[in-house]
Amino acid sequence: MNNDFLPISKYDMDNRGWDECDFIFVTGDAYIDHPSFGTAIISRVLEVHGYKVGIIPQPDPKNIEDFKKLGRPRLAFLINSGNIDSMVNNYTAAKKKRKIDVYSPGDKAGYRPDRAVIVYCNKVREAYGNVPIIIGGLEASLRRFGHYDYWDDKVRKSIIIDSQADLLTYGMGEHQIVEIADNLNAGIDIHDLNYIKGTVFKARSLDGLYDYTILPEFKEILKDKVKYAESFNIQHKNTDSISGKVLIEPYQDFFVVQNKPSDPLGTKELDDVYSLSYMRTYHPIYEKAGGISAIKEVKFSLLSSRGCFGGCNFCALNFHQGRMVTSRSRNAIVTEAKELIKDPQFKGYIHDVGGPTANFRNLACDKQKKSGVCINKQCLFPEPCKNMKIDHEDYIKLLRELRELKGIKKVFVRSGIRFDYLINDKDETFFNELCEHHISGQLKVAPEHVSNNVLDKMGKPRNEVYEKFVKKYDEINKKLGKGQFLVPYFISSHPGSTLNDAIKLAEYVRDNMGYMPEQVQDFYPTPGTMSTCMYYTEIDPENMKQIYVPKTMHEKAMQRALMQYKRPSNYNLVHEALTKAGRIDLIGNGEKCLIKGENKVQRTNYKLQDKRKEGRHGANNRNRK
Repeated sequence: MNNDFLPISKYDMDNRGWDECDFIFVTGDAYIDHPSFGTAIISRVLEVHGYKVGIIPQPDPKNIEDFKKLGRPRLAFLINSGNIDSMVNNYTAAKKKRKIDVYSPGDKAGYRPDRAVIVYCNKVREAYGNVPIIIGGLEASLRRFGHYDYWDDKVRKSIIIDSQADLLTYGMGEHQIVEIADNLNAGIDIHDLNYIKGTVFKARSLDGLYDYTILPEFKEILKDKVKYAESFNIQHKNTDSISGKVLIEPYQDFFVVQNKPSDPLGTKELDDVYSLSYMRTYHPIYEKAGGISAIKEVKFSLLSSRGCFGGCNFCALNFHQGRMVTSRSRNAIVTEAKELIKDPQFKGYIHDVGGPTANFRNLACDKQKKSGVCINKQCLFPEPCKNMKIDHEDYIKLLRELRELKGIKKVFVRSGIRFDYLINDKDETFFNELCEHHISGQLKVAPEHVSNNVLDKMGKPRNEVYEKFVKKYDEINKKLGKGQFLVPYFISSHPGSTLNDAIKLAEYVRDNMGYMPEQVQDFYPTPGTMSTCMYYTEIDPENMKQIYVPKTMHEKAMQRALMQYKRPSNYNLVHEALTKAGRIDLIGNGEKCLIKGENKVQRTNYKLQDKRKEGRHGANNRNRK
């Protein structure tokens, strides 16, 4: 095995003495050979199993030769959009084009096409006809069935249909890709690979399938939002490798079949995957363009776990990684940290030790070992399950071992603390050590909202739980003599949020934060989440009841502006929102008022400010209006 980047050109292949690749990976990201990037993991896993893998990063969709630069693979093309959905990467929640792409050279946008998986697959078909194509990664995984597409504002078919791919892998993919590779290498036709866990395929009949659940037909979910909600609820309850069933979505002349989810990697397997021969940086071809920014935060971070039993409705983790938490061993993580210390660029600071949720290192309960996760019950919502084991002991030991390493100045925890899990731990050891050793002045947490009405639709704990956490956090920091504070993340215009709910959040900001949030996350409907299903159908899939959904861009703008009510540019939107909600008591000069009363001078000033802004930004700004 060569200790180098995988080939990205014929020249690289020649240097390795290769006439052809077994697999060619086409990806929407720049080539970053680091275990925080799915392309690197799948490629290195195949490599360690004896397969030759080449990489075509960010090919030009207009240039067919880009897709031919490594020739035809012996076994198959592997295609993903990169670490992130291409539409989310390319557009804001307001559907405006993003100006930067941290996964591309010099942060320049435009290297990755919209719907990259579909575009790349079609170009590979154009170049090589019936060559086997396997799609995976987040974009494919979350679009494996008929799904609502926010950018088209319609329901689209499974991506395996639009992409013309032969096979789709969903989830993290290591188990599936090795089994697929071994079968293809043994001479089995890709169209006969209909038995591998964690895959989706097209079938003309259901012969040979058993223990399956048939979803509503695509034509039904296309026309009927109730059927769409029913379908999503079934999918949502079948994401576990133990309890999940085969799911089938009928189309006019064929079926899209999802096999049961693949088993999550165990501790030994995770340790092996993260110890492979990664170069741990981006390919040197990007140096002249300024490198790839996406590596900065993860280069000196350590992944400790996968999976999350938090169950937030706006998060796609349940649909992609699943609710079963698995962890790397402490020894493997400490060994990786020792390698980081040797890096000449390492300054003594480990930026993060965590995963989807930093303080989840174990299964939620013993029952999950044999029966899987509960189908009709969440671990933490609406109240913590009595069977859940709240235990930070192993995580404490890990952080202590890392702190004691020579060359380590500070070990931070930045990947998200589940505060409702932490506050219910009767042993306060971790809470104390977190505040004493692992925070750099501020801790980022995600209460997401303060209205219990909205929190209920988010699958988040009631606001009282967050308030309890804040009180304890302040007590511990006062005892330690530290002036550390919390940075809460909030989401505006989530399904269920009325203007009154948004105003309640604005009042919380006024009374508790002492500053305006620099950035506000407007709810972004992306495939694979319960919240997106709510957004599209205006139905809560779990009880099939109608819910209020802020849908127009104008109302979403009002709810977002309320969280930054002090900004002069938001005055008119905030004034309109307060007036519409009947909360004119919050307009005026009173201590509790969000904005001052409107007068002619103010109105004129705001209009002049808007005109100056338009003058600076020119025609592009006018076109957006």
